[in-house]
Amino acid sequence: MTKWVYTFAKGKAEGRADMKELLGGKGANLAQMSNLGIPVPAGFTITTEVCTHFYDNGRTYPDDLKEQVMAALTEIEGHMDARFGDPKKPLLVSVRSGARASMPGMMDTVLNLGLNDETVEGLAHASGDARFAYDSYRRFIQMYSDVVLGVDHYIFEELLEYLKDEKDYTLDTDLTGEDWKELCVQFKDKVREELDEEFPQDPGAQLWGAVGAVFKSWMNARANTYRILHNIPAEWGTAVNIQAMVFGNMGENCATGVCFSRNPSTGDNHFYGEYLVNAQGEDVVAGIRTPQPLTLLEKEESRSSLPAMEELMPDTYRELVQYRDQLEAHYKDMQDMEFTIQEGKLWMLQTRVGKRTTKAALKIAVDMCHEGLISREEAVMRLDPRSLDQLLHPTLDPDAPRDVMSQGLPASPGAATGRIVFSAEDAESWVKRKEEVILVRTETSPEDIGGMHVAQGILTTRGGMTSHAAVVARGMGTPCVSGAGDLKVDHRAKTLTSFNGKVLVEGDVITIDGSNGQVMAGTVPTIQPELSGDFSKLMEWVDEIRTMGVRTNAETPHDAEMARSFGAEGIGLCRTEHMFFDSARINYVREMILADNEEKRREALADILPFQRQDFEDLFEIMEGLPVTIRLLDPPLHEFLPHSERDMALVAEVAGMSVEHVKERASEMAEQNPMLGHRGCRLGITYPEIYEMQTRAIFEAACNVTKRGGKPVVPEIMIPLVAMKAELDRLKEVVDKTAHEVCQGEGIEIDFIVGTMIELPRAALRAGDIAQTAEFFSFGTNDLTQTTFGLSRDDAGKFLRVYQERGVIEVDPFVSIDQDGVGELVQMGCERGRATRPDIKLGICGEHGGDPASIAFFNRIGLNYVSCSPFRVPIARLAAAQAAIRQR
Repeated sequence: MTKWVYTFAKGKAEGRADMKELLGGKGANLAQMSNLGIPVPAGFTITTEVCTHFYDNGRTYPDDLKEQVMAALTEIEGHMDARFGDPKKPLLVSVRSGARASMPGMMDTVLNLGLNDETVEGLAHASGDARFAYDSYRRFIQMYSDVVLGVDHYIFEELLEYLKDEKDYTLDTDLTGEDWKELCVQFKDKVREELDEEFPQDPGAQLWGAVGAVFKSWMNARANTYRILHNIPAEWGTAVNIQAMVFGNMGENCATGVCFSRNPSTGDNHFYGEYLVNAQGEDVVAGIRTPQPLTLLEKEESRSSLPAMEELMPDTYRELVQYRDQLEAHYKDMQDMEFTIQEGKLWMLQTRVGKRTTKAALKIAVDMCHEGLISREEAVMRLDPRSLDQLLHPTLDPDAPRDVMSQGLPASPGAATGRIVFSAEDAESWVKRKEEVILVRTETSPEDIGGMHVAQGILTTRGGMTSHAAVVARGMGTPCVSGAGDLKVDHRAKTLTSFNGKVLVEGDVITIDGSNGQVMAGTVPTIQPELSGDFSKLMEWVDEIRTMGVRTNAETPHDAEMARSFGAEGIGLCRTEHMFFDSARINYVREMILADNEEKRREALADILPFQRQDFEDLFEIMEGLPVTIRLLDPPLHEFLPHSERDMALVAEVAGMSVEHVKERASEMAEQNPMLGHRGCRLGITYPEIYEMQTRAIFEAACNVTKRGGKPVVPEIMIPLVAMKAELDRLKEVVDKTAHEVCQGEGIEIDFIVGTMIELPRAALRAGDIAQTAEFFSFGTNDLTQTTFGLSRDDAGKFLRVYQERGVIEVDPFVSIDQDGVGELVQMGCERGRATRPDIKLGICGEHGGDPASIAFFNRIGLNYVSCSPFRVPIARLAAAQAAIRQR
């Protein structure tokens, strides 16, 4: 018989921490805490295999699942001394999801399950508190109706607000037991009105309804979006955790809270968290009440007037610190924990590896290595390479004037400026129009995930440091300010009003500083980050570990200098066509293109030569002897031609021809499919004088830098779009002849190599032949993906997202390399190239050069280096080190 259910209770569990694939992250950790003797409310986990069965078999369960669930439920009853459905001493349970990868807020949860019109009376009698019992019942009706029955939660919130207005109450805590009892009746009446059926009273039916809702939520829209954003496979499925309820809302000796073993924003080794007295867990993250600081240090830093748990409940606080130390030592990582205190007894509800900012992750990894908890290799593996992006971008200039509108909580560090939008849908719509936006909400919910992902920053007027907005923003590396309570959001009017009456409307610009919680009107200038301290230390370890080089794609001095500061070991792709668009030279370029004979083309090229020469001198000097791979002109010539009447007239004047002739030539040169047309080496063969000029500029620049005492320059000349050896043979002759002429004339020897960009399937297939001439291959995986799939990366976005959502593909092949198809061509090109020329240099210069998953693949097949945009250089360095560790 297949085991579908695993039980846990203090001191004993059937599962372990290493069973995440089967039990999910939450279930595996609950089992481990139980095995460690930590007080965990008894419960059981329905495995992820049931989720797989559920979707593979028409949303049905295994035949023997019910029997195993009921047996596990009986075990809980024994541990908690209560019975499920008992009207006198009822056992209540929570039903929660638990995927192997944390997906906070994306799937559904039901609390207080087991309450009905009879058991609520039993709970009131057993607890001696009718107010608590009926408060719990109304929460259950609202949550179950929303999650399982599909009745929107706002309907119940409106009823609550009506009752508070009628009774002249301000806070939920003002309601009496009779008030909550009255509201429960109203809630059930509303369910009957909405669904034409009664709210379910059978606890067994409630349980299976909730289990089904959790499994169904694995495929809801927000969970699907989250999985796509975080590359979580749909086939993993979720487990379901059913656990005895313990209550933090039974009086003043009760509380609930969320805590981190270290500060998740800064990484400081200080216990950190929030709690609420006389509350249930969702109250802490929902932003309904202002949470209290856990420690005296937090109280001081936040200038809170509310009592810290450390002073209000000192004995329980010390016990919590003990579990904090025990769990961090066991997992050897920063922990995110949830707890409830019921009538003075501390219960630990969950632990998991805590989400943190990149700055905090960096500090925690380095500190734990210094503390002897983890090795350097483990420290390197702790960082998500993509998250380094958070550290590399500008922050607000501390000396710049700021029009501060509000002071909220610093929920996720970093600065962001953008136009205000008030809904996730508007955020996505504005970003499609190339606008940068700040998503402004009273509080965010999981349904907002799409808008949160595209926004530059997030601002909420409610919620604490562990609210949904804060946790999700930190995970995405998006700046966030939460709990800016002196701002008022009117979603209908689309306005944001400050405490002093200043009103901003949709589209107005604000700046938020997620590092200190400030919200400012207008734009605030930024400064570049300083990459030192923990970052420098970790990157030292990275460079000691990795075996693959990391270069940059750059053709401007600014990009080259930026890449050097980020640790680039040379230029892997200099796209010379980008140099042609400069306003000082574009008309010469257009004159060359429009020329109708070689003599006129050479005259125009002679005007372009000094510009090109200076471009290369600048790059050679910045790179100080590091390799520089220069791709000769690649795009079709019509891309340089003007489109407006004004520009056409300017070109006509420079070229000495009529505007009509310019229009005719532009029309003649236009191509139906320029990606597959007259470009790359085809231009060099048709107009060899273009490649001659570029080669002359490269070697004159190299000679000039050498004569000035610069470090030896070794240019790597790359011929683009080669499909046949004969193409490369012809153009290598042009390069060799021109280089020889320049060097002989200058009396200087410049070492150089000539190679090609492999971006066509035929080139990969015939790599053995091409390597007879090519001294290096640089795989242009952007175009290789286009030509292999028959896709245009400019147009494929219209349907690739649908492909991902419907499971046709897991990831966009332009973001992460298609290892089975495009990757096989790259591997084949490497193997066949090496078979001909064992010492051939192999690199990759497409956007995949900055993608961690692609880098792991390139490391595995033995590329010498990857090349990527400047800001992705540290990401590539870290990913290369992690790939080397995994291959050991």
